[in-house]
Amino acid sequence: MTMSILLEAPAAIQIHAFGAMGAFGLGSAQMILPKGRSAHIIMGWVWVVLMVMVASSAFFIRGINHGSFSPIHLFIPLTIFGLYGGLSALQRKDGRGHGKAMRGLFSGALLLAGFFAFLPGRLMWTSIFGA
Repeated sequence: MTMSILLEAPAAIQIHAFGAMGAFGLGSAQMILPKGRSAHIIMGWVWVVLMVMVASSAFFIRGINHGSFSPIHLFIPLTIFGLYGGLSALQRKDGRGHGKAMRGLFSGALLLAGFFAFLPGRLMWTSIFGA
């Protein structure tokens, strides 16, 4: 494992990758810790900010499609709409809907998109497994 490849990457990639790693760790903790308490609320808002950072920075990452958007960029609007759905459910005091939206967002925007980020030949694959 060599993090030097990631640390030498452009700023947008670093923001995206480290934001996604933080969101993955925090989101994982949110899944198992008690819900509705102050810690859950604070961690949840930090998670939302991280997810906005991840989605925003993705606009500037276009290396895999010769400078154009690629299919993985479809996760940008899905992330924004997922965050909106989860937060609007909270505003409606719909805890079940909030949980469903946030679990779906975690699964899609972090797990599924993360799977694509770790395909052989991609920067994250190289950082973890080498050439």
